[in-house]
Amino acid sequence: MPPEDEHAFFGHPRGLATLFMTEMWERFSFYGMRSLLVLFLAVPVDQGGIGLDTVTAASVYSVYNSLIYMLAIPGGWIADRLWGARRAVLIGGLIIMGGHFALAVPLSALFWCGLLLIAAGTGLLKPNVSAIVGQLYHEDDARRDGGFTIFYMAINIGSFFAPLVIGTVGQNVSWHLGFSLAGVGMAFGLVQYVLGRKHLGRAGELPGRPAEPAVRRRVLRLAGFWAGAAAVFFTVDALLDRFSVHQVVNILGVIGIALPAWYFTRLRRDRELTVLERSRMSAFMWFFIAAAIFWMIYDQSGSTLSQFANESTDLSIFGFHFPSSWFNSVNPLFIIALAPVFAWLWQWLTLRRRNPSSPVKFAVGLILIGASFGLMGLAELAASGGELVSPLWLVGVYFVQTVAELTLSPVGLSLTTKLAPVKYISQMLGLWFLATATGDAVAGWTTQLQRVVSADAYFYLQGALAALCGVAIWLAASRIRRLMGAVN
Repeated sequence: MPPEDEHAFFGHPRGLATLFMTEMWERFSFYGMRSLLVLFLAVPVDQGGIGLDTVTAASVYSVYNSLIYMLAIPGGWIADRLWGARRAVLIGGLIIMGGHFALAVPLSALFWCGLLLIAAGTGLLKPNVSAIVGQLYHEDDARRDGGFTIFYMAINIGSFFAPLVIGTVGQNVSWHLGFSLAGVGMAFGLVQYVLGRKHLGRAGELPGRPAEPAVRRRVLRLAGFWAGAAAVFFTVDALLDRFSVHQVVNILGVIGIALPAWYFTRLRRDRELTVLERSRMSAFMWFFIAAAIFWMIYDQSGSTLSQFANESTDLSIFGFHFPSSWFNSVNPLFIIALAPVFAWLWQWLTLRRRNPSSPVKFAVGLILIGASFGLMGLAELAASGGELVSPLWLVGVYFVQTVAELTLSPVGLSLTTKLAPVKYISQMLGLWFLATATGDAVAGWTTQLQRVVSADAYFYLQGALAALCGVAIWLAASRIRRLMGAVN
């Protein structure tokens, strides 16, 4: 049920401000850590790092991102069936904070444990804070898309400042001190969330479909079995000296593709779903595939693009030298500037009945993200002689990616809350974030192409794939809209 103070925050529910600040600090912590991760993984062991080669570091980065979003599925289930979204967000934030502080300890074992804690906590927090945003509005509230766009700005305000603060400290002072600042950021977010929960009304307070005790016990047994099986498998591998990072990359790559296929099939076979709900879920799969391809490319901003910035880009402007991690602030800066423009544009077009359909917006996003990697291929050509290229190359790539993101990501987040059956809203948001997991899992494999093709060809191939898929979505737009029913 939406809260009573419906117009207290720039014409939106007051609770949106609470969720805005919580998400902003959580993203500050996550993107600050992320701006250092792929670089730290490649730091030699004798210098305090992990000591991976750059291609392997990029693969690990991708599958780690994939793991984070895979865990959004159990995170959504826990909220829907056990705790409610509100409690899941709180507990998830506490786990994330603990993970960042674990990274701050200069021990390799604690570093990997910290990454697992952050992944688990993010799986609880990320889908459920978005679910609460959707529950602040009535289903037919015209402000919903605008509310999600405002919420999306919180993500980018946090991610803009994170590399400037955490990235600078991590690269110039101490890697582990940078990681500890990420933990402090999450602590600020938790304080804001606890103090502002009174403005959320009943949104996210109760699970949508509480699980019966027998269901809880069955799920707990299954979770324990698979966790135990994984622990035994990797322990035996380690004892036999067969364990490798590439093995983890391959396993998570397979899971990243198989899991959404299984999960979507299971949800759609629910006999309680109406014909319309099944049709909408079929439409959702089109958006899922498009989003997976989009994130396969987009999320390489923290891996292959960060490595390009660190190794092949001139890091000086007018005599001012800056850390390579600062490039991670370019995209959020563009979003902060352009998100209000897009929010206004969608509403302006809606009033004139000219707003493009969601399939068309997704198609444009895919074509643009493909074009960004085409531009990146040209940047690699410019750097092929060993020269440091102008930072404007990466700025141009990030600008194109930002426009692509604003046509796809906030639209998809809002669309998921409208296409989802009421009983599965948190789990469908988990499935939406699983598209990112699938894209990142595939990216864990595609980064290996850098070993067999030229640097520019690496970007051209992926850019062409995304653009072709965008054209396919455009051509299928009418069919997808029929599956969506009255949802646009």
